[in-house]
Amino acid sequence: MSPQDLAEATRDAMWTDDRASRALGIRVLAIGPGSATVSMTVREDMLNGHDICHGGLVATLADSAFAYACNAYNEFTVASGFDMNLIASARGGDLLTAQASELSRAGRTGVYDVEVRNQRGERIAAFRGRSYTVRGRPLVEGLPMGRQQEPR
Repeated sequence: MSPQDLAEATRDAMWTDDRASRALGIRVLAIGPGSATVSMTVREDMLNGHDICHGGLVATLADSAFAYACNAYNEFTVASGFDMNLIASARGGDLLTAQASELSRAGRTGVYDVEVRNQRGERIAAFRGRSYTVRGRPLVEGLPMGRQQEPR
């Protein structure tokens, strides 16, 4: 199984039980080893008293991208923490896209950056997540775990 095939299989398995992302209308646009891109349209019920998207929902979008990226190796991985900077406001109707990329993965820990942008390419938020992998626990039983080599 190629690393890309493994990432796609983990995405499919996660999506089945990802009630939070589905409820927010989040869509997984792309997945790869250590990377993921997700999107969400800001709905009226996501707006706060200032008529802008609630920052917690921007964080949820980024966290979803982070989760798909760090679980793409079929090793059960959770967040151990994250930091986020809100750079600009998102408004009703905006299409937000969060792109996660792996910076470091060693032992049971990883560091991932997620950039959130709107449909005009304007940066909305910068998120850095820290992951912790549960040793020996696959996300999907029966599939290989860990970094796989591309077939030659």
